[in-house]
Amino acid sequence: MTQFNEFSSGIELASYVTSSGLLCRSWNTISSSSIASNEGQRLSWKVHKEEDADLKIIVFETTSQVKLDLVSSLKLKNQNFLHFEFLCTRKNPEFQLNKDAYHLFYENLQSLDELKSHVSLFPFTVSLQITSSTRLIVTGQGLGGSVAILFTLSLLDIFTTGKNRPLCITFGSPLIGDMNLQKAMSRSTTWNSCFLQVVSHKDPLLRMFVGPHATQYMPFGTFLFCSDESSTCFENPESISVVLKAMASIQGENQGFQSSDYGNIVEKLYQKSIYKDLLARGVDMTGCSTLQASIILQLSALGLTPQMQQQKQYNIDINNLVRTIEILEKKYNHQKRTIFDPTKKLNVMKVDMVQLEWYKKDSRNQNIGYYDRYKNMLSTNKFSTSDQDVVNFHKNLTNYWEKMVETAELKPQKEGAAFRTRWLFAGTNYRRMVEPLEIANYYYSNEGYKKSRKSYFETRSKHYKQLEEWLKEGTAAASNSNSTGTRNVESILTFDSCFWAHVEEAFISCKVVKDVKVDVQLKEKAKKKLLEFEDYVYGLLKNYEVSSDIFLRDSSYMTWWNEYEKIDGAVSYSKLGRFMSNANNYNVKYVKGTYNFN
Repeated sequence: MTQFNEFSSGIELASYVTSSGLLCRSWNTISSSSIASNEGQRLSWKVHKEEDADLKIIVFETTSQVKLDLVSSLKLKNQNFLHFEFLCTRKNPEFQLNKDAYHLFYENLQSLDELKSHVSLFPFTVSLQITSSTRLIVTGQGLGGSVAILFTLSLLDIFTTGKNRPLCITFGSPLIGDMNLQKAMSRSTTWNSCFLQVVSHKDPLLRMFVGPHATQYMPFGTFLFCSDESSTCFENPESISVVLKAMASIQGENQGFQSSDYGNIVEKLYQKSIYKDLLARGVDMTGCSTLQASIILQLSALGLTPQMQQQKQYNIDINNLVRTIEILEKKYNHQKRTIFDPTKKLNVMKVDMVQLEWYKKDSRNQNIGYYDRYKNMLSTNKFSTSDQDVVNFHKNLTNYWEKMVETAELKPQKEGAAFRTRWLFAGTNYRRMVEPLEIANYYYSNEGYKKSRKSYFETRSKHYKQLEEWLKEGTAAASNSNSTGTRNVESILTFDSCFWAHVEEAFISCKVVKDVKVDVQLKEKAKKKLLEFEDYVYGLLKNYEVSSDIFLRDSSYMTWWNEYEKIDGAVSYSKLGRFMSNANNYNVKYVKGTYNFN
């Protein structure tokens, strides 16, 4: 098993951030009295442009007090407030926001929407990272920072790509939402990196959000924790919560702290941006792993050291704190390493799809459709090498697309829609190629119909349903890209990936009609299903949406048709009956696209 030398780079990231000058620029704009403010309801904001850096900074300020109350996004939706609805997903349809921050935002909504429209016209051209090339910063202190977070969230609905996104920097701002909001942010590949929250170890404000009455709150983004001497960063929300609680337990450290002290803090950190080795302080890291050592350094940057514990300056166990954060960081690093990357495996999946295309073509050369070849292999339990390979391709592709669909469903709505559109063509081809194999497996394996006696439609995998829904939602353009017209009908994949399930159910209905032991009511119900199946098949044929493989002599469809013809009066006057009455209609005219379906 591969061993990883894990390391937390929070110290290095903090040094990078503090040396960038962005914290100083942001705080200087907050504290400047020469920049005109726009006055709203209990909220003011100012927009500053620094010509030398082509940098725009928006500052939010308020004197309102903050409480722990939360408000549900569902309640906001019912009030026709939809600004943050794009953050919801099908699996995560609701989250909660701090009520006081939301009310400030909502009371000034019209003005903030005008500001948002103005911001969207800024000429962004450079990817927004923590560098001097940043184009827009949204900032604030305390509850003003919370409004800055909400304003930035609303901007993310505009900047949908990884480039040109704003950066939100807050100072001593309370947590803004619950775990569902944090999950929504973490599921976006870029949004979480738009938020940098600066927190002093002496600031009393955040402590109210880590007590026993604040368990619903969860941080997101990057937290820059600062002490009198140094700073460190954490990105793992669980580790951030643990550090916040540890800081809250320090006794007597917050006496006399003022919000203006953040100005001194960021200036001092900027001056000390050349990192100094904390080992000089006498921190013993003998026998520590690289991860443990880096966590000890991070905590030491905040003044949380065994020496200070021995002096009883606070009532927490440093060693236990290190162990807790180590576990959380290992878990977080593992999740990042194992996260599903659809692009990374796409080429492998393309190879498997090509192999199935070859299997389909080879089957036709043997005068049998690939569905029936696969079905016969399952029903006889005779596996050739190529058949076994197809079983593996089927399994690999299904595992991939199940994860793909799950990934798409977990993304916030707008990003999820773009994601689904990007993968629509590949997902549709997969569904049409592979689901018939799933149907064969269901009706002819020991785990399928023989045991459950349920139709395939009752047990159909959710990911197939979702892929089909993508096509319906996705669009006419994407759908048209799969359209064949009347050409190449021999090589197409049948549009309805459940076609063969309908055929298998039609087989069952034929057996019911012909069974002398079945009562009249059930027979009539089965006859009705057969008539519906006729209309279904004819509709697909009329649109040239069925592969001509179904007309091969020994296909399941032709076997069904031969059985169906034996039922008295079944096909006398039907459209499908007239079409099937002459082999030239389906073997020649349909293939050439010359049959008159009118």
